[in-house]
Amino acid sequence: MLTIIKHRKLWATCMLGLFLALSVMLPLVSTMALAEEAQPQAAAAAAVEKGKDVYYKTEGPVSGAGWTEMNENSYPSYSLPYPLSENRVIIWVLAQQHLYFGSFVLAVPIFCMVIELVGLLTRDKVMAKKYDHLAYSFVKISLTAYSVTAILGGLLLFSFITFYPAFFSYIAGLFRPVMHIYALLFLAESGTLYIYYYGWDKMNHGLLKWVHATMGVLLNVFGSVLMMLANSWAAFMMSPAGVDEKGRFLGNMWHLLHTALWNPINVHRIIGNMVFGGGVVGAYAAYKFLSAKTDEDRAYYDWMGYISMFLAVGSLIPLPFAGYWLMREVYGYRQQMGITLMGGLLAWLFIIQAVLIGALFFATDYYLFAGMDRMKGAERYAKSIKYVLFLTAAAFLVWLTPHTLIITPQELKAMGGQQHPVVGNFGVMSAKNGAVNTMLMTTIIAFIIYQRANKQITVKWATWGNAAIVAMFTVALVNNWWVAIYGYYIPANVRVGLSVPQVMGTLTCLFVGTGINIAMMRGAKDMGPVLWGKISVRSQYALFVLGVSFTWLMGLMGYIRSSVRLFWHVMEIGRDNSPWAFTHTIGFAANVMTFNVVLFWTLTLFVFWLGEIGTKVAKAAHAPAHQPAIAGGSK
Repeated sequence: MLTIIKHRKLWATCMLGLFLALSVMLPLVSTMALAEEAQPQAAAAAAVEKGKDVYYKTEGPVSGAGWTEMNENSYPSYSLPYPLSENRVIIWVLAQQHLYFGSFVLAVPIFCMVIELVGLLTRDKVMAKKYDHLAYSFVKISLTAYSVTAILGGLLLFSFITFYPAFFSYIAGLFRPVMHIYALLFLAESGTLYIYYYGWDKMNHGLLKWVHATMGVLLNVFGSVLMMLANSWAAFMMSPAGVDEKGRFLGNMWHLLHTALWNPINVHRIIGNMVFGGGVVGAYAAYKFLSAKTDEDRAYYDWMGYISMFLAVGSLIPLPFAGYWLMREVYGYRQQMGITLMGGLLAWLFIIQAVLIGALFFATDYYLFAGMDRMKGAERYAKSIKYVLFLTAAAFLVWLTPHTLIITPQELKAMGGQQHPVVGNFGVMSAKNGAVNTMLMTTIIAFIIYQRANKQITVKWATWGNAAIVAMFTVALVNNWWVAIYGYYIPANVRVGLSVPQVMGTLTCLFVGTGINIAMMRGAKDMGPVLWGKISVRSQYALFVLGVSFTWLMGLMGYIRSSVRLFWHVMEIGRDNSPWAFTHTIGFAANVMTFNVVLFWTLTLFVFWLGEIGTKVAKAAHAPAHQPAIAGGSK
């Protein structure tokens, strides 16, 4: 153990490796064990009816009842005489709020784990203590949010039982063994979280501090597996597996969990949770910055907001790629689902998505450029800001351009078809991919500029390094635009594959470009300290925009994912035959999404207020060595 303590980097690597390995292996081992238990004995297999898996096309023994057709008599009471009282809208609101808070309490412990490890590995004792206090501040907020998540989960469960008893009975019957594991993991996560939080003081030195960091790793393992199990239920409803055409379980629990969309949804939600968590914590830092009374507090919460923004944007960059993968798998599973999403009933919701993601990129770029006010020497790059923002705005307009129009039947007849003679030539997917990749590259450029703002590069190969970065981004952008234009001249099924070269160019700029820039920063001279707290008030509102935009975006994409099933509870197996099995209008859906956003941030402000209770006591126990606002500190 002493050897591990001496080799801190080795320990940190092992812990992160344990976190990743357990996140992947634990659900695999547990579900495979369940699958073995679920297999009937060989002697009795011949007497059991066989069924064919709708996805894996394998045979298995029929276990349990199948889907029971549902109509208006399957729901005890569909609506009550007050707004938003429709059964599915109540479920919608509760599920969305539970998902919001669940995403927050899953993402923040990941940040705490990373920040605490950074503090442990930092040789600067002042900064180590500062990072430790930051991690403690994060987990303090998540503790209150965890209680709200549990309450919302209970309300959601009771609502399912009350409003959709037949549907819940069917799903619970299929996932019964996994529900026991879910409950045990919830208890394990809860216990670990409370030990992690309340043991912060007692386990803050020596060997116990490393034990405490290990608890942070375990907390994230439990939370990640918990999320994967919950995702399996949503993925089953979209792309069922492990059942026959009548919805009867075929004895293989692993097939039931491992549907076509389970892994893409897992990856997309993990990344999305981290962006969302960073946005919420950034909004908290902005709230504290605006209400701070001293320069010292403003400096600390400015630094906290920057760290939160960096974590959120660092997670935002790979998020579109995870979304591409998910959409590709949706197309692969059922092409009709993909058409409904991208070119049919739900297509215009992706225009709203473009607006929201554009707001995220604009807020990020604005915050980075506003943050350059903290640094002496940043005025050298002032002229470049307008070009970055111009490219971002041009790409945003391309992404915003629709491919189809919302029109009446009379207008459709007058136009002679669904495709408008002018607008129908624009808004194809390759162009939108080109637009979003351009916005990603401009954000990477903004961050590279920010890194250099108060640095004077001294490496001998600086000219060649700058030339390599400029050439790399130029080639990537030109290739990106050429592929986007070329997409107009090829069939749609071929056009889908054009996203690969576009993504590769962006990833090359991200990893190679920033890698070269970081290497050029070695030995660079500081032109002045970072003046934490010396930033415009407007920049803090950019952090609010970041948090609120992603909250709206998360609600939008959740609605799209759920609505693509149309009138199916379980895609092509369990149909809703009631008169209420229709898709709401875009306007109604947007109103409910907005209500969810307002409700979440109202509850979040309440959580922030609760987090302030006892702050003075915690501040005395964990007093960070704040650097004066005029002295700056490390970026």
